Amino acid sequence: MSTLRFRKALWVVVGVFLVLAAMKVTAVAQADVQEKNRRIIQTAFDNWRRGAGSVFDLLVSDAKWTIVGRSAASGTYHSRRDLLDQVIIPFNSRLSTPLVPTVRGIYADGDMVIVLWDGAAMARDGKPYENTYSWFLKMRDSKIISATALYDPIAFDDLWKRIRPVY
Repeated sequence: MSTLRFRKALWVVVGVFLVLAAMKVTAVAQADVQEKNRRIIQTAFDNWRRGAGSVFDLLVSDAKWTIVGRSAASGTYHSRRDLLDQVIIPFNSRLSTPLVPTVRGIYADGDMVIVLWDGAAMARDGKPYENTYSWFLKMRDSKIISATALYDPIAFDDLWKRIRPVY
């Protein structure tokens, strides 16, 4: 093999090695971000369960929150304030005890964190409210920038229609 061919082959090997090394660094960095996001959401749910905040504290002001389906609250809310004013505050005002989350699982993939959880509370009329939720939370810089929420609309609508909000 000539010296020129050897050098070209060596540069190809070096180039492949550098690409593989960069790919490993990128994969490790992404895994770190995924785990960081997963921990942030876990901590938010833990705090919510203890009555010391909620996941909604992580929303950026212009977060987009979509509730899928045909429940009374289904639709897309284009800011944290809209979601709180139109859904969360009226929902909570129908309860005599705070909604307590019990997480079944938290999964992270890239900038997406998926949470499967159950919520339980007592409604103001003395009847229990129980529902299961799946939230798909898109994260950026440790904050939620958008979300897609799914839950049992029958349980939600029963509470929403049965009890008038009190502010």
